[in-house]
Amino acid sequence: MVHVFAYRDKRYIYDTGSGSLHECDEKTARYLSGDSSEITDEEIRGILAEVGRLREEGLFEKEETSVRPVKSGEIKALCLHVSHDCNLRCRYCFADEGAYHSVREVMTRETARAAIDFLLRESGSRKVLEVDFFGGEPLMNFDVVKDTVRYAKEEGAKLGKRFLFTTTTNGLLLDDETISFLNEEMENVVLSLDGRREVHDAVRKTISGKGSFDAVIEKIKKFVRVRGDKHYYVRGTFTAKNLDFSQDVLFLADQGFDSISMEPVVTDIPDLQIRREHLPIIEKEYELLCEEFLRREERGEGFGFFHFNIDLEGGPCLQKRVSACGAGNEYFSVVPNGDLYPCHQFAGDAKWKMGNVSEGRIDGALRAKFAESCLFTRKKCGDCFAKFICSGGCSANNYHYNGDIEEPYEMTCAMMKKRIECAMHILAERKCREK
Repeated sequence: MVHVFAYRDKRYIYDTGSGSLHECDEKTARYLSGDSSEITDEEIRGILAEVGRLREEGLFEKEETSVRPVKSGEIKALCLHVSHDCNLRCRYCFADEGAYHSVREVMTRETARAAIDFLLRESGSRKVLEVDFFGGEPLMNFDVVKDTVRYAKEEGAKLGKRFLFTTTTNGLLLDDETISFLNEEMENVVLSLDGRREVHDAVRKTISGKGSFDAVIEKIKKFVRVRGDKHYYVRGTFTAKNLDFSQDVLFLADQGFDSISMEPVVTDIPDLQIRREHLPIIEKEYELLCEEFLRREERGEGFGFFHFNIDLEGGPCLQKRVSACGAGNEYFSVVPNGDLYPCHQFAGDAKWKMGNVSEGRIDGALRAKFAESCLFTRKKCGDCFAKFICSGGCSANNYHYNGDIEEPYEMTCAMMKKRIECAMHILAERKCREK
């Protein structure tokens, strides 16, 4: 499949089979899109000659692979919900302000250890395992986080296995002790900050109803200074209230954060929900962000933006890309009482309960459903140019909006396609600078 698209005054051709990206002129773009008006026969012959050359090199209309996805019966990662409670009351929180539509509670040391034992037992031959401490706010159960890290490292070493830990935090409880521990033990840390003070404070409020920006900004800055060159993300969320989210990304970059993610909200709250009519504005924002991203990069003031980070020449092998994230098969969430769910966005929904770490068994039918799910089972993805990059979208989003993990959510698809086109433009501009 060949995807022809325009980015402002540039025209590009992306070949999904080879993963190659080509810049072309306006007439070539029109001709390949089926419009040959005002293109001379001589120009058409030139276009076809160039297309023929690319075909010979395997860089144009290369046959797409039907490679089988990578699936196994081994579990590689767990998301431990060590706290179903939170010290913030964010309006858009998919987790019901930390409670997951149930009682506010924290995970005991015994349950956390049982989860580690479960992962070690079910990980088979895997030597590197992953654990994400999640919530609510995981630092509200910091003692269990520390104990779990210690226990996992000790028990893993006995079996020749190594753990990579991640924590997601709102930053409110960051102090010298937590900063030191997270910096030492976590492979990655995700810090929630929505951008400008007025944007952040409008939705991310404390229990008392006050905005939390002033309470977290300096703590997050301190953590990032201490973090050095280790992995982290400052992660924001944009809603219908701040569709000019490019300004929030740039604000975060101006605070010294060089690893940033800004995600569209997942909510049905009317004044926050992103709707179809917002898409033209959102697409324009990604372009504005893309242009400033390139300007800053050229000045030596660049920063990382998660959704502009694609690698057409390397990155994960194709087998992994068509396999999607592994939720419900190789990756599970564990809630405070030890129940297993496909991922954190399914947590608390009884329909998707898959077992319990203490029982040591997994619902075979549900697991098979996720094990069989991949890019090729999502029929709407078949003719999408982005399919080998996005892997068919998020199963949880698909289910929550369309009632089916195999039915891609069109709003997410539209935003993903625009982000990918921007990312491709960035790759092309970088190539031009290298010449």
